[in-house]
Amino acid sequence: MSSSASAILTAAEYVAARLAAVGVSLLDVDATERTAAALGRLLYRLDRRHRDRTLRNIRLAFPHWSDQQARRIARDSFAHLIQLVIEVVHTPRVLQPATWPKHVRLAGLGPAIELLNARHPAILLTGHLGNWEVLGYLLALLGYDVDAIARPLDNPLINRWLLGIRQRRGMRIITKWDATDRMIHVLQAGGALGFIADQNAGDKGLFVPFFGRLASTYKSIGLLAMSHNAAIICGYAHRVAPGYQFELGVEDIIHPEDWQHRHDPLFYITARYSRAMEMMIRRRPEQYLWMHRRWKSRPRHERQGKPMPKALRRNLEELPWMSQSQLEQLLHPPAPLPSD
Repeated sequence: MSSSASAILTAAEYVAARLAAVGVSLLDVDATERTAAALGRLLYRLDRRHRDRTLRNIRLAFPHWSDQQARRIARDSFAHLIQLVIEVVHTPRVLQPATWPKHVRLAGLGPAIELLNARHPAILLTGHLGNWEVLGYLLALLGYDVDAIARPLDNPLINRWLLGIRQRRGMRIITKWDATDRMIHVLQAGGALGFIADQNAGDKGLFVPFFGRLASTYKSIGLLAMSHNAAIICGYAHRVAPGYQFELGVEDIIHPEDWQHRHDPLFYITARYSRAMEMMIRRRPEQYLWMHRRWKSRPRHERQGKPMPKALRRNLEELPWMSQSQLEQLLHPPAPLPSD
């Protein structure tokens, strides 16, 4: 495609997105959420590739579920995705300093708030679960110093517009292009650094348990926490009722003293926050984006058909929450997932 044609397409996509957003913002929140849910269920029927991947991942995570239950959660997950897009448009209007308590309830945030108030360096983790945009937006609205890591969108005009929405209340966005130096600066200054930490990290990631199967997980979060003595706060923003109603809560806080005397601190940190992610997802599985290829990468011993290395088995056995049945499942994983 020529540069001029590409520029026209980019501009057309941006105009279409802005016009759609204006239309959405003029409508009642309840009505748009119902419409979004219906569109999501339609997308579930039409998008076979992502539907099949979603169902495959749900069946892997919940092998004892019936086919009917797996399909219901998959369909609701598609509906949730479209609802999420609609909620991003409504967020600046709905979440205001005087109105946010009408839409958001807080659950067990006390210890996390104490850390943030003390200006202790902190890493905030969530997944593609619930409305992660609400989570960051509200913290910034309440005056907390939050920098979030985000991948730039391919369309620079849409990317700039959405960045403006995210940053309207003070949350700063760090893109992958300028990440390292700014991340270090944030933690050194006692700020909070936000990550969405539930995607596949490739063959060189750290393989830790996730829904009974080893999953490649980013090492960088644990390394940042260790090098800056930063606590890791694992939180969520679950939709709890129609009409833009959410619960913000904390699943786990991993303090430096929790890992300092572990045989392999990096493995412990990564496995523990991955476990927190799993627990949050289990509570609201219909609000998770199951279409991600979370288990795409496999550890070398699985690829080569060899037994699990002794070092990895020892790390798993030393996890305080690891049961014998869970360990056996990891030692003898199910058949490889078909590729898509």
